[in-house]
Amino acid sequence: MSTVSRRGFFGLTAAGAALAASEQVRAAPTATASELSSLTRDAQPISADEHGARLARVQGLMQQQKTAAFLVEAGPSLEYFTGIRWHRSERTTAALIPADGRVVVVTPYFEEPSVRETLSVPADVRPWKEDESPFALLAGALHEHAAGPLAVEPTTRLFIVERTSKAAASAPSVIPGDDLIRACRMHKSAAELALMQAANNVTIAALRHTHRRVEAGMSGADILALMVSATQALGGSHEFTLVLLNEASAFPHGSIKPQQVHAGSVVLIDTGCSVHGYQSDISRSWVFGSASPRQRELWDTVKRGQELAQETARAGVAVGAIDRAVRDFYEQKGWSRDYGLPGLSHRTGHGIGMEVHEAPYLVRNDTTPLEAGMCFSDEPGLYIPGEFGIRLEDCWYMTEKGPRLFTPLAKSLDEPI
Repeated sequence: MSTVSRRGFFGLTAAGAALAASEQVRAAPTATASELSSLTRDAQPISADEHGARLARVQGLMQQQKTAAFLVEAGPSLEYFTGIRWHRSERTTAALIPADGRVVVVTPYFEEPSVRETLSVPADVRPWKEDESPFALLAGALHEHAAGPLAVEPTTRLFIVERTSKAAASAPSVIPGDDLIRACRMHKSAAELALMQAANNVTIAALRHTHRRVEAGMSGADILALMVSATQALGGSHEFTLVLLNEASAFPHGSIKPQQVHAGSVVLIDTGCSVHGYQSDISRSWVFGSASPRQRELWDTVKRGQELAQETARAGVAVGAIDRAVRDFYEQKGWSRDYGLPGLSHRTGHGIGMEVHEAPYLVRNDTTPLEAGMCFSDEPGLYIPGEFGIRLEDCWYMTEKGPRLFTPLAKSLDEPI
């Protein structure tokens, strides 16, 4: 069973209601409202060669650390290393990646043909039938390799680890696999950056299309429907859309109270799509009709917060320094300290790639140094409970020369997209 974030929950609720070549990454095109043809026809999925190189890298790291094997359940990390795009359910699909040798993939017997469709590395696929144990197969694969600790991918469900260990002839020492994931997935290749650029191109074009069509009386579900249809027409796989109106815009991840657009409404849309498994995440806020001086001041302050984040990002700087720089600026202007409200109650941004939220995070105590290939969101919102909130969000990636945005920052409250 896949997990759903709070952001994803409210998006689904609304839906139910209605690099070397980094310079080669293309900038987002300008699209008119009528131009809803696909922007992703030329997007190329990650190649088998790149999957193979990823596998070789993680196995090299395991050998250095004297780790026997790496247990990875279905999900983004399994796709990252093997190409397998599969969902989680009560029926276990997982891979055991040994420090040396072929990957062993365990999956239900009747799912094997489907799993093989996206498998892109040499692997020993061991299917299990309904009255058999996948954990015995995983334990058997572990027994075939040299003794040593078993690393576990951090999102792998506990029952898989426990039952595999129980099925083993001798229970392995289990260690976290977080460092292996960070070492491999944190730095994006030119091919990954190109897919993220394509996803961001789609999302900003869908936002532009939707912005022009918001009308008085619309509900969040009405606006969501516009975003979903535009995203799909533009060639993206819609992942989530939060539409936060009026007082609900002060809730970073939404409110269950129904809202409608009226004169003076704050409209906040936080949305993203995927292209061949790589994500976008963009937020835009504006006022329907005439903005009040308070709304305009808050918007301008958040825009300056985004700019400060970009100005602070330099190779070798701790990612937490970006959060501190924005937070210091806000606090000097009288907003609450220490993630309080009214103010910026969440981190300035998060890593992004195959998942919308990945390590490292732009939170003040994260000491990870910025390095080329790391990708983040830039979203230092401000929220006033009971009134409204403003969030502007664009994603960017680090180069040796500094940060590069996938989409330009919003120009002004009057031209938010």
